[in-house]
Amino acid sequence: MTLTVAVRALCEFTAREGDLDLRFTPSPSALEGMAGHRKVSDRRGPTYRREISLAGEHKGLQVRGRADGFDPERQCLEEVKTHRGDLKRQPANQRALHWAQAKVYASLLCEEQGLPRVKVALVYWNVDSESETRFEADHGADALQAFFHAQCEAFLDWAARERAHLQRRDGFLQALAFPHEAMRPGQRQLAETVYKAASMGRAVLAQAPTGIGKTLGTLFPLLKAMPRQQLQRILFLTAKTPGRRLALDALQQLQPEPVQGEPQPLRVLELTAREKACEYPGTACHGDACPLARGFYDRLPAARVAAAERGWLDRAALRELALAHQVCPYYLSQEMARWADVIIGDYNYYFDLSGWLFALAQAQEWRFAVLVDEAHNLVERARGMYSASLDQRLLATLREAPLAGASNALRTLGRHWSALAKAQGEGYHSQPGLPAQWLAALQRCMSIVSDQLNQDPAAVAPQWLDFYFQALQFTRVAELFSDAFVFDLEVYPARRGLRARLNLRNVVPAPLLTPRFKSARSCVLFSATLSPAHYFADLLGLPDGWAWLDVPSPFRASQLHVRLAAQVSTRYADRQQSLASVARIIAEQYQRRPGNYLAFFSSFDYLGQVAERLAASCPEVPLRCQRRAMDEGERQAFIDGFTADGCGIGFAVLGGAFGEGIDLPGARLIGAFVATLGMAQVNPVNENFKRRMQARFGSGHDYVYLFPGLHKVVQAAGRVIRHEADQGTIVLIDDRYAQPQVQRLLPGWWPAAEPVAG
Repeated sequence: MTLTVAVRALCEFTAREGDLDLRFTPSPSALEGMAGHRKVSDRRGPTYRREISLAGEHKGLQVRGRADGFDPERQCLEEVKTHRGDLKRQPANQRALHWAQAKVYASLLCEEQGLPRVKVALVYWNVDSESETRFEADHGADALQAFFHAQCEAFLDWAARERAHLQRRDGFLQALAFPHEAMRPGQRQLAETVYKAASMGRAVLAQAPTGIGKTLGTLFPLLKAMPRQQLQRILFLTAKTPGRRLALDALQQLQPEPVQGEPQPLRVLELTAREKACEYPGTACHGDACPLARGFYDRLPAARVAAAERGWLDRAALRELALAHQVCPYYLSQEMARWADVIIGDYNYYFDLSGWLFALAQAQEWRFAVLVDEAHNLVERARGMYSASLDQRLLATLREAPLAGASNALRTLGRHWSALAKAQGEGYHSQPGLPAQWLAALQRCMSIVSDQLNQDPAAVAPQWLDFYFQALQFTRVAELFSDAFVFDLEVYPARRGLRARLNLRNVVPAPLLTPRFKSARSCVLFSATLSPAHYFADLLGLPDGWAWLDVPSPFRASQLHVRLAAQVSTRYADRQQSLASVARIIAEQYQRRPGNYLAFFSSFDYLGQVAERLAASCPEVPLRCQRRAMDEGERQAFIDGFTADGCGIGFAVLGGAFGEGIDLPGARLIGAFVATLGMAQVNPVNENFKRRMQARFGSGHDYVYLFPGLHKVVQAAGRVIRHEADQGTIVLIDDRYAQPQVQRLLPGWWPAAEPVAG
């Protein structure tokens, strides 16, 4: 069996040593990197060849990749790297890695074209100054081939392990059986569609009811497709932590029982945010500060072998392995992403502007498939990733911690900022274009911070670092500005005149998401709430030829009792008048059938007011309320409070942590109250979005208010019926639920609602 490895993966395996060192200023985003490569190649002559596919073989190891460029007139191969900051501060091991990649590409080029010699150049492009720095050397083909063979030899032991792993994995997956006697109704249809999507290389938008086992119904067929479609990775991307847990639980059912001394046939990796994985919070990521960064690459090989043999690499297992080998858990997880079969992580690892998982997939030319869990969340999450804000009050905090050489630039930025605020006046103001002078002043300040980070990172105060990263996001988004964005100012009074918060808001993430979908062999976006399909296709930018699947519900109308309080308004203006009615409706249902319920509200304030009224009128009803900023432990304790033999009502905010992604089958949850339509607040920002949506899609109100609101409602209501034997009640509290356009967006299998007196 031939093992194929990308040039970058080979060199990252063989040419790294010493400390982990992140002191060289923040890396450009993936988009900035691609733009930088284009700008470098655009400077070259008409005969210049860019992105040359090259491949070679040594002792059964197939090495392939794309060299950045080749100038046939000068016989010079170029490896282009984008960067920020002073190259003098680049760690030596990073430069060595780049030279290794360039020389491997040069060897492959000489072999392919029969060249006796070639020039090899490292070209560094500074994305801030738009300048290039060049290092060049002349090499003979024989020396380059010897270097290439040396890299391969250093990799061959691991290659043998990988070859054995792939044979073991593919054999296991070919024989893999579904872990239950039969699939649930609807689950088979979903699984067949996912398998076909992988076979045909298509994107699928799959609406499947809550409770049919979507996680297992998507992972199982994609795993079965891996050997036939030669997929190297499956990326399972989630919006929230509970989604990761469900994916791990599903994969645990598919793993064989571990055998002493035998590696697991399927490597599963859970990605955890750096701040949660860090063993030394507040410590910089370099060998002079963190003991787990010191000698990281020297200890990495042993940790990598142990992790590969362990196979099951959830957060706890990774931490245990990392500490046993004295390496950083977070960066061990990044290393193992290169060798895992299934990677489970948050959306941002792949879809964010700086998503390293997407960058890794591109750099190593993976053949992979993507599963997007609870995909209705991706619209808002992507908008957040591609948006940025800067508030003028930041300047006051910067003045409290002066930075050498920054005072004049800071004054200039403040002057332009104040001029913008004064010109607009207090309130909200949408603008057709970006303020060029203000942006130039901002970039000047960023340049000074960047220079200071190069010279003396310890001298840069935390507030300046915070400003730098916020400004970096703002300038990155500014480069993308188009009719898919809105730019606005929120001007407010301050002690000395007016101040302004500047916002770049993404409205339609489709142009930025489409390339991410296209780079995968197949993408399946699934959720219980993906109707209407055109709304998601428009905003997410699904590739041409995408397919729609709407799985019929396996549940019967007789399982669910729907009640509608159509005489109550929960609109913001009517909430005070609604408190008594909502509390009485909840109490009446609880007394009719005691048990575990969830009650959903539009805000914490409204939640608290109804809970207070219910506690006063019915003190015998057990209440528990979601609080703002609950940590993972507190959220889990809230969920664990729903026991099969318990009774009580949990109050929660619609669209929050308890509105989706939690599984409370049977008596653990017998009903839900939804005292809101979930629609966004009418304010200048949303009205601006509505105008943009109206102009682009002709459905401004629906796209901004109605569809997103009802998605939250259906998700929350979906907590009630999870299995074929469940029986439950949903109480909808708002007069708008009686409107035909709202009724059409509720699940078709729901029975007609019984009216409830307001």
